[in-house]
Amino acid sequence: MTDKGLSVTGNPTNPRLKITGPSKTSPIHKSLSPRQLSREKRITEHKRAEEALSESEEKYRTLVEQSLQGIAIAQDSPPRLVFVNRALGKTLGYTPAELMALSPEGTEALVHPEDRMTFFKLFRDRLAGRPLPSRYEFRGICKDGSARWLEVSTSRLLYKREPAVQAVFVDITERKQAEETLQESEERYRSILDNIEDGYFEVDLAGNFTFFNESVCRIMGYAKEELFGMNDRQYTDPQNAKKLYQTFNQVYRTGEPVKGFDWVITRKDGAKRFVEASVSPMKDSKGQPCGFRGIVRDITERKKSEQEMAALQEQFRQSQKMEAIGRLAGGIAHDFNNLLTVIRGYSQLSLMDLRENEKLRGHIEEIQRASQKASDLTHHLLAFSRRQIMEMKILDLNTLLKDLDRMLHRVIGEDIELTYRLANDLGKVKIDLGQIEQVILNLAVNARDAMPSGGKLTIETSNAELDETYARTHIGSKPGHYVMLSVSDTGVGMIPEVRERAFEPFFTTKEKGKGTGLGLSTVYGIVKQSGGNIWAYSEPGRGTTFKIYLPQADEFLKEAAEKAEAAEILKGSETILVVEDEEEVLKLVAQILTGQGYTVIEASDGDEAMDFASQYERKPIHLLLTDVVMPGMSGGELAQTLKVQHPGLKVLYMSGYTDNAIVHHGVLEEGINYIQKPFTLDALARKVREVLDR
Repeated sequence: MTDKGLSVTGNPTNPRLKITGPSKTSPIHKSLSPRQLSREKRITEHKRAEEALSESEEKYRTLVEQSLQGIAIAQDSPPRLVFVNRALGKTLGYTPAELMALSPEGTEALVHPEDRMTFFKLFRDRLAGRPLPSRYEFRGICKDGSARWLEVSTSRLLYKREPAVQAVFVDITERKQAEETLQESEERYRSILDNIEDGYFEVDLAGNFTFFNESVCRIMGYAKEELFGMNDRQYTDPQNAKKLYQTFNQVYRTGEPVKGFDWVITRKDGAKRFVEASVSPMKDSKGQPCGFRGIVRDITERKKSEQEMAALQEQFRQSQKMEAIGRLAGGIAHDFNNLLTVIRGYSQLSLMDLRENEKLRGHIEEIQRASQKASDLTHHLLAFSRRQIMEMKILDLNTLLKDLDRMLHRVIGEDIELTYRLANDLGKVKIDLGQIEQVILNLAVNARDAMPSGGKLTIETSNAELDETYARTHIGSKPGHYVMLSVSDTGVGMIPEVRERAFEPFFTTKEKGKGTGLGLSTVYGIVKQSGGNIWAYSEPGRGTTFKIYLPQADEFLKEAAEKAEAAEILKGSETILVVEDEEEVLKLVAQILTGQGYTVIEASDGDEAMDFASQYERKPIHLLLTDVVMPGMSGGELAQTLKVQHPGLKVLYMSGYTDNAIVHHGVLEEGINYIQKPFTLDALARKVREVLDR
């Protein structure tokens, strides 16, 4: 702006105001008095300041009106809108004039009722100059009644020389909706993860847990805070840890998922569980591998079923083999008997025509003796094939054993000690007297041959009940009441391969010429034809026990059934360490005890049991239920060692051998807690409860 040769820049109130104009030597300057010059100066500066302010306000208004963000200025409390730009009006569905014409109550109605108190408190605090967050969110109410999410930032200023609050609004409704949708999706995702039976997990590249659902905690037996950050080496043995590493490494190298691999984990309580998993890679925002995610499923029960099925298939295969051999043996014996009839008949006729001193007579007599031996052989084969004619009678095995005592002593010799353990209330059986005598004598002879340097032979009888569980796991068995007859020796024992073939005809481990291999096969055939079952329990160097189960005669079953109905299966909540080297038996015992409420720790041998027990130094193990004869550390040695760590530990032994046979072997002392295999659920539950309650 120029006026009478003056140029004014800056604010009139600015002390650094610069004034330029004609020099003091100019005619104009010379014509004005100092007083006039000062007045002109003030007028010029004022006009220039007004022009600058007007220009600045115009620029501000242009920027505000063209802004995509809503802007408003409010004064007083309750608030009154004194300025609103078009963007804010458009967001709320009003014209700026309509908004500025609202009463204070109308202005308050622009904020959602749930946000109103907070919003206007923040407004009053900002108006008063108190420190506040730079940004906050609220819901604005549009003219049509709908709500929009707005983010607002405020500042304090003077508007027309009065305190005011300037607010800048950003419509974040779409962002909020996206966040809500994402949150709903995450909630739905988390709900699914928390309610599925399968476990979901995420681990970093080192194998440490970074995320998992509740099912993973349930499968592994750890709380969330315990599991977070845990490494796979902490819940697997070295062999399974190596398997996991190889799998994760394959996923890392190939970038492809691996599905359906399984391994074994160790739960917090020490129990082993089979799990199946599928694993895929995780990548960060740059596409680099950062970890692994996967689904894991507890397949312990499935594995157990598969193992039980495999065991049953093996039993069925063995049974079918024995059945096939029996049919073959029976057919051979039948045809062979026909031939022997002809041989013996014609040899006898020939002897009738020959004088005593004729040389040919001696040859024919040898034929006679050989045919008699062949006839005995066919008798054994017929017994094995169960094709003998049997005369069934109701007998008391105790009485039978007493009658056989003298013969048994003669058979076994003086260097073998014979002991009986006979039940007082033994049930009766229906069987052929001659055949059962042959069974007992054959087993005694077999025991004698297994003890060439002498030893102990123990014969026992007792009543037994075989339940559905036992029948399912022993091909050919039926649930019911039986009489058990066992013959135990302290001999050399049998390796598993020999034990599996013990009942096959013509199979023998004796030297050539010292055995036909038909003794045990004859026993097998007689027992089977009598409706019973026979099982062999043996370990190398630990002797052998043969157990025969014969059905009790019908008239004795009613009383036993009534006793069974009155029986109450006892339960508990204690912790039991079960040690058994036969996996099928271990799983069965664990299942029975877990079903009765006990906490069960499973171990397959003494060393594994020691490892688990060391993890329970601060927790009590109430009972050790252990097999007596195991590879490596025996049950007795294990019990002695664990009692040092757990002074209050109670011990219950189990074995396929009879308790008296175990005592005679010198493995255990007399009077120990003992349960004999096979046992029923009821028998095991009662015995466990009995030992724990002492």
